[in-house]
Amino acid sequence: MQYKRILLKLSGEALMGDGEYGIDSKVLSAYANEIQAIVEQGIELAIVIGGGNIYRGIQSEGAGFDRVQGDHMGMLATIINGMALQSALESINIETRLLTAIRMEQVAEPYIRRKAMRHLQKGRVVIFGGGTGNPYFTTDTAATLRAIEIEADVILKGTRVDGIYTADPEKDANATKYDTITFDEVFQKKLSIMDLTAFTLCQENNLPIKVFNMNIEGNLAKICKGENVGTLVNF
Repeated sequence: MQYKRILLKLSGEALMGDGEYGIDSKVLSAYANEIQAIVEQGIELAIVIGGGNIYRGIQSEGAGFDRVQGDHMGMLATIINGMALQSALESINIETRLLTAIRMEQVAEPYIRRKAMRHLQKGRVVIFGGGTGNPYFTTDTAATLRAIEIEADVILKGTRVDGIYTADPEKDANATKYDTITFDEVFQKKLSIMDLTAFTLCQENNLPIKVFNMNIEGNLAKICKGENVGTLVNF
């Protein structure tokens, strides 16, 4: 399947590389090159990045912070990651716009759906920062919401495993990979792909999800060319 417009969901933790926190410039550069390959195919691309390499809101209560305050701190972390990715993309001449759910005009544009759609139509990569702008929602939910709003064909969820398995492949050597699986089967088998809010939003809005290993060079471009990479969650 050839996609015209996609939303790429990246984890913040992936940006750490081999470190314990922060941003690894080598990982950032590799991701930028992967993104460049699909932009050159003429595909319209939006991106949501988590903030777990800097701060995770869900950890806030254990650290003594109020959950709402902690979640807002996590949202700011996603904006830092978005700025870093924007810089990496622009360094290789890819026109990029960072739109945030939390207003900070000196740093990025506020998220306005029509503006985001226009940027995509002009061939710009659009990065959505700040999650949904509300506490208690994950960046998976933010990615799903934005994908629906911009009428993306699919959510591509880049992870460190090459798809969805019958069990955790890092713990169970007998785990086998699904090439395709339905939303109903995911519920029945209690497989963990996204948080329940995000997953249900995808199901209710007929938005397929492709789970793949973002750290394998060329995977992103192969998916966009219709090659059988990762696992497709569909109907």
